[in-house]
Amino acid sequence: MTDPTAVPDQSSRLEGWRAKAHEVIFEADTSAGKLFDVVLIATILLSVVVVSAETMAGVRARVGPQLRVAEWVITILFTIEYVLRLLCVERPWAYARSFYGIIDLLAVLPTYVSVIWPGTQALVVVRVLRLLRIFRVLKLVQYVSEARTLRRALQASSRKIFVFVFVVLTVVVIVGSMMYLIEGPSRGFTSIPVSIYWAIVTLTTVGYGDIAPQTALGQFLSAFVMILGYGIIAVPTGIVTTELVREERRGASTQACRVCAAEGHDADATFCKYCGTRL
Repeated sequence: MTDPTAVPDQSSRLEGWRAKAHEVIFEADTSAGKLFDVVLIATILLSVVVVSAETMAGVRARVGPQLRVAEWVITILFTIEYVLRLLCVERPWAYARSFYGIIDLLAVLPTYVSVIWPGTQALVVVRVLRLLRIFRVLKLVQYVSEARTLRRALQASSRKIFVFVFVVLTVVVIVGSMMYLIEGPSRGFTSIPVSIYWAIVTLTTVGYGDIAPQTALGQFLSAFVMILGYGIIAVPTGIVTTELVREERRGASTQACRVCAAEGHDADATFCKYCGTRL
């Protein structure tokens, strides 16, 4: 008896140059794929350097036109790469809506928009986010898995952390109000909001020193808040650590689905967990 909930076996229909291009552009299991990603990362870094240098008045005065030409050349290359990524998957819209798809689009839009609104080309520094692909190049995909585990742990502990933050906010409001009554405006605590700011700075053990209590009672309360701060810092760490222990750690592969371009599959995965296509 067959399982009615089972995902049908879908095989990719990519053939010829599209299949080869997908292997090179989306995956890092082959020499060509590794080389492509290394060149891509080098180009991303070069682009960020070019855009950053263009914001420096001295550099812009000397080689401004050359930097603009370099930026346009890099943008055109990224545009061609983005179009190829869309052509190399069976569901281009699925890739366009994915995290990497949105980042790849944002990497090329600012330069074109700068033609209409000058100055927006500085936004192309978003390209540095594309360096996340280095996880595939260096075979550090286990860190992608660990990042996913950390995200699940943070989601699982979000309610506890919310309650913790609420308690902390209550404490700083109470302590700030008390310090305002004890010290008063003449000693720098000019209002309750300013006193709450002092309480936050003290509780978090930052201690800017711009406001400090001068009375004995105020200093006693300040010392109590400092000691309390050390204990409070450990609370969210313990909450997240507990959730991390509960999470199952799984491996991941560098394979990308040829249909929806999804990545981050388990190392032993046979089918895409998003669309069911055989990997």
